[in-house]
Amino acid sequence: MKLHELRSPSGANKRTKRVGRGIGSGHGKTSTRGHKGQKARSGGGVRPGFEGGQMPLQRRIPKRGFNNVFKTRYAIVNVKDLNVFSDGTEVTPELLKQRGIIKSLRDEVKVLGDGVLERQLILKVHKVSQKAAEKVTALGGRVEVI
Repeated sequence: MKLHELRSPSGANKRTKRVGRGIGSGHGKTSTRGHKGQKARSGGGVRPGFEGGQMPLQRRIPKRGFNNVFKTRYAIVNVKDLNVFSDGTEVTPELLKQRGIIKSLRDEVKVLGDGVLERQLILKVHKVSQKAAEKVTALGGRVEVI
C-alpha cells in the first residue's frame, strides 16, 4: 500500500445532521430540540458538571492531600548511564537533556551511584550521592555542584 492509496473505510465519515431544513428532512420544525424547556432555547442548556441543583460530584467528593508548588523535583541519573560519554567530557544538565538521559531541564539533576562507571568525567550537576562522587573521583574525574 502506498500513501496515495490510503482511504477511510466505508462508514468512517458520517454526514453531519442538517437541522431546520423542512419537514421532509425529518429534522425540521423543532430541529431535534423537542418542545419548549431550557434545552430548546437558544443559548440554553446547563454548564458542565451541573446536576440540576443537586450537590455536584466535584463538591461531594472530599478533598485529599496537598500539592506543594515549591517542592524540588529531581531527575535521577545513575553513574552507569554516564558511560555513553567519552573521557574528559563535562557533563551538564543541558548535555544530559540533549542525549535524552533526562526529559526536562525544569528538574534538578541528581546523580546516584548505581552501576559501574568506566569513564573519567567532569560532573556539573545539582546533587551527587556520596557513593557516586566516590566512583567519579576514583577514576580521576571531578564533581562540581551547581
